[in-house]
Amino acid sequence: MKTLRTHLAEYLEMRHALGFKTKRDQWLLSSFVAFLETNHRCVITTDLALRWAKQPVEAHPGWWARKLSTVRVFARHMHLADRRHAIPPRHLLPESTPRSTPALYSSQDVLKILGAAAELESPFRGLTHETLIGLLAATGMRVGEAIRLDRDDVDWKHELIAIRHAKFRKSREVVLHTSVMRALKGYASKREQFHDKARSPAFFVSLTGTRLIYNNVHRTFAALVRRTGIGRERARLHDLRHTFAVQTLLRWHREGLDVNAWLPRLSTYLGHANPSSTYWYLTASPELMALVGRKLERVLGVLP
Repeated sequence: MKTLRTHLAEYLEMRHALGFKTKRDQWLLSSFVAFLETNHRCVITTDLALRWAKQPVEAHPGWWARKLSTVRVFARHMHLADRRHAIPPRHLLPESTPRSTPALYSSQDVLKILGAAAELESPFRGLTHETLIGLLAATGMRVGEAIRLDRDDVDWKHELIAIRHAKFRKSREVVLHTSVMRALKGYASKREQFHDKARSPAFFVSLTGTRLIYNNVHRTFAALVRRTGIGRERARLHDLRHTFAVQTLLRWHREGLDVNAWLPRLSTYLGHANPSSTYWYLTASPELMALVGRKLERVLGVLP
């Protein structure tokens, strides 16, 4: 008879073959199986799954929920082979915490940050961060996607970039405005002058010619925001993505477009796996909510 560890190895192998990232699953589920073994049990029960998920006791409830969710998927797989394995019910632990309101940047804020980047001590380092931040603001790309861009991912002829193996292992093409392409071409030209021999296929590179590191980029961005005096308690690169999405929705509302019909396009452009992630932006800005409210008032005004 197969042991639970053998079943786990087969489960992880299957998930990996289907394209799922399994590193965290392997870490969590190996810990869960060890917990069962310590308790001399070889069958998954709801009680044991819940007891394991709520460790350590000082952890955030959201982390407990994530652990239990991972076990639930594995338990469902095991239940198909042996109905003695229980599938922990949903909602035993809160699935998620409310999303915080994003910090949005105005066009003037972005220009100030770009200007501060251009004034960094190293002209090439300044140009790298100015171009990177400009790309994030203009496209709503995830910073990890921009850092992972290779030189061959930029299609100069069709004015787009290919984002490969992004979040959820999805790939997509992002069409760029001519002004963005012009900025990327300018950076690429300076990069070739600064690094006559490429050390990395990366599009954005450091002073030493290597691919940028997220933590370093994040620290630089936070320093630039502080330097501008914009006044952000917590400067996050990801808020440029939020800003792009909200500004796009605001523009569509002002232009009188059917936002509900256009939302799937924005979802695809941003690389959202679930349209609900895009719909969330409808409530992310007071200005956007005011526009929606006025539209609703007009509709209700014609009702009997």
